[in-house]
Amino acid sequence: MAMRGVRGATMLAKDSADEMAEAVIELLTQIMARNDIAATDFISILFTATPDLSSAFPAAAVRTMPLVDVPLICAQEIDVAGAPARVVRLLAHVESDLSKNEISHVYLRGAEVLRQDLTQ
Repeated sequence: MAMRGVRGATMLAKDSADEMAEAVIELLTQIMARNDIAATDFISILFTATPDLSSAFPAAAVRTMPLVDVPLICAQEIDVAGAPARVVRLLAHVESDLSKNEISHVYLRGAEVLRQDLTQ
């Protein structure tokens, strides 16, 4: 096993706590499924959200999953002119048998435009 970084992002249609929870859980569930990651494989997760998302912390949704002992932190994304709105990004540190090039980074709900090189 080695420590690996798994990236992902999702876009929300509106700034609401319910949509934040739904989108973050969907993203993390997809990351786990596509990379065969168990809850016990997580080391930590860093979330960023664009400045227009203020209804809820992305990490709060994770606490409804069986990841209660995983260190989480949220930060605000840099406010770059012309960047997509209502985006939550994550970087998860996990223990995995996958090599770096086998990791599947997950971009959902329109966030595929952020990293077309990883989503093709």
